Amino acid sequence: MALPGTRARGWSAAAKAAQRRRRVAGAGGSLRPEPESRRAALYVHWPYCEKRCSYCNFNKYIPRGVEEAAMRKCLVTEAQTLLRLSGVRRVESVFFGGGTPSLASPHTVAAVLEAVAHSSYLPADSEVTLEANPSSAPGSRLAAFGAAGVNRLSIGLQSLDDKELRLLGRTHSASDALRTLAAARHIFPGRVSVDLMLGLPGQQVGQWLRQLQELLHYCDDHISLYQLSLERGTALFAQVQQGALPTPDSELVAEMYQRGREVLRQAGFRQYEVSNFARNGALSTHNWTYWQCGQYLGVGPGAHGRFIPHGAGGHTREARIQTLEPDNWMKEVMLFGHGTRKRIPLGRLETLEEVLAMGLRTDTGITHQHWQQFDPPLTLWDVFGASKEVKKLLEQGLLLLDHRGLRCSWEGLPVLDSLLLTLLPQLQKAWEQRTPAPVPGG
Repeated sequence: MALPGTRARGWSAAAKAAQRRRRVAGAGGSLRPEPESRRAALYVHWPYCEKRCSYCNFNKYIPRGVEEAAMRKCLVTEAQTLLRLSGVRRVESVFFGGGTPSLASPHTVAAVLEAVAHSSYLPADSEVTLEANPSSAPGSRLAAFGAAGVNRLSIGLQSLDDKELRLLGRTHSASDALRTLAAARHIFPGRVSVDLMLGLPGQQVGQWLRQLQELLHYCDDHISLYQLSLERGTALFAQVQQGALPTPDSELVAEMYQRGREVLRQAGFRQYEVSNFARNGALSTHNWTYWQCGQYLGVGPGAHGRFIPHGAGGHTREARIQTLEPDNWMKEVMLFGHGTRKRIPLGRLETLEEVLAMGLRTDTGITHQHWQQFDPPLTLWDVFGASKEVKKLLEQGLLLLDHRGLRCSWEGLPVLDSLLLTLLPQLQKAWEQRTPAPVPGG
């Protein structure tokens, strides 16, 4: 990957230095591949937005003024600390999310990437994604992010209807979105993703499908279809509850999703995950880490992570949550090097439940080899092969269990949530039968 600009050269130089540090002595000078436990993805949370959208309940803040230098220093410090605590030696991908990370300066992005490359090995061709809103990402700014090391853009387009955008509280128009998309495709060819929302109050199937068809004339190789979730505490939730807006019709929403899948399949997209569609191999490798239950470090206010803290002498996978409020998070980072508010040890059954629920979101599902990576006492055949309930799902054509592993069919993927109501209890039952209960007083 060719990275223009001095900041990108700084990252590349750091990556090469890390590679030299890890070079194995001896003939050939090859690199010893890092084990899975020493690899991870990195998520960086930028918590600030220009305004709060009517549907959003994410951890974001509308500041009067941002001390970006202080935030940048803390993001760098926490990234370095968590890399040390986790013992991670190779970062496979970096994702700048939010909030609205396109409001941050390219200098902040470059500083984080250089710190990661100095603390671990960040290959020069690693996927580095930035979420961007059209109103905060003109072409010149996108080019600056590219020079800082970003090589993939995820655009929060949401709709191509100005009335819907106003309903959602977005600060951009449809024309703004298309201009940003055109600039992004020029700067990041083949590595642009757009979000399109479905199931808005009053939205009709035909109207939404026309938006999707129009988007196909402009979009690059990745589209994410997200159903609106009415979250308590948001303005949109209150409007629906008060009767000012109609409640989205669940059957219409299901029809939108199903017909949208068909449109994208006919256009050459692969539905590689419940909400995500890629063409020309343009999958999000960062998100794939989540769905494969790989390790990931969460940096920034409210960020989540999953890793084994090898560097701190741990052996158990942990779920970690960073302190939510930015000012408090920064104070903790300055005091302790990181702002981890909650650490939750994950037992083997809990981990396998995550492997099942996340893996079945993908079109490849869970292979037998992938399942065995988590060292379960039971194979997929042991857990699901003899179950009458699972057999019924197989006969209905919703699930497939064969030499490849366990996965949803095309018909089963849209109803995954209902399938998990059968599969998760079956896993728990098989686990309990395999693991004897402790003898009282023993």
